[in-house]
Amino acid sequence: MRDPFRRVRIALVAVGLVYVAGTIGFLTLGYGLLDALYQTAATISTLGFESRHGLSAADKGFLIGLIIIGVGTTLYAFSSVLELLVDGHVRALAGRRRMERDIARMTAHVIVCGCGRVGSEVSRFLSQSGRDVVVIDRDPSRLEGVTHPAILGDVADDETLRAAGIERAATLVAALDTDADNLYATVAAKSLNPSVTVVARARNVSSEIKLVRAGADRVVNPQRLGGDRMASFVLQPHVVDFVDVVMHDGGLEFRLAQCAVTPGSALSGRSLRSSGLHEATGALVLAIRRPDGSFTTDPSPEEVFTDGDVLISVGTSEQVAALAELAARAAS
Repeated sequence: MRDPFRRVRIALVAVGLVYVAGTIGFLTLGYGLLDALYQTAATISTLGFESRHGLSAADKGFLIGLIIIGVGTTLYAFSSVLELLVDGHVRALAGRRRMERDIARMTAHVIVCGCGRVGSEVSRFLSQSGRDVVVIDRDPSRLEGVTHPAILGDVADDETLRAAGIERAATLVAALDTDADNLYATVAAKSLNPSVTVVARARNVSSEIKLVRAGADRVVNPQRLGGDRMASFVLQPHVVDFVDVVMHDGGLEFRLAQCAVTPGSALSGRSLRSSGLHEATGALVLAIRRPDGSFTTDPSPEEVFTDGDVLISVGTSEQVAALAELAARAAS
């Protein structure tokens, strides 16, 4: 009975039965079929019964019962329909409008295409990390219980991606069920926003190259990653545990983090030693990724920072935050 649609169906059946019973009753009082139906409607709607001749006690009892049951059933049907409209359509419309406003305010957010096992885990981790996330899936059952904005639709429709704010998004994660779907999502996202970073899931090794050619910036093969991770637990279990804790355990003091040296930054053109970076922030720079994609690991004190460098550092939350602020601060 908590299902409003079921309540409406039951109410309509009940009203129909009342009309049938009322019509039959008036037929026995000597009315024609059309008149009997009219008298039933007039009585139930409280417009008034028109008597053509005297009524017996049994006839009056029938009318009293018809009025009580008919009016009660009609009110029940009306309340059921009203509940369906208010609790269903109106609430869904209000929720959808609220979600659209939330998405319209988002910038540099993440769009996750597919809310299966991989996509839901990606969404959960990003949400816990404080990132704005919009999920797209064509299966409504997968979106049940999702706490962040979710759009029911197909990424094959450009309007679905536009509704998710693809023009303002920083990243799109293609975690759909098939490599073909992820390939199409990559092409569609890049066509609508060439600057968006696409991280695509690949089930087959042969699909990885195709996804890269389609514009994916990163391609992840969960099977390969799972195998590598299991092998790492065999070879260096403590190292893997430490990296997991540093990356994912919010209770640990230290963090692995990245930050970019923005153009005109106070760090740009200065060496690791002359910048006084460690003394100023307390963070330790483990590696530098250059704009060409190469890595400089364990940088020497004389290593010079350039615009576009990405610093991989370790430290407390406060220390890595201070480093990010320093890397973004303009030179005085």
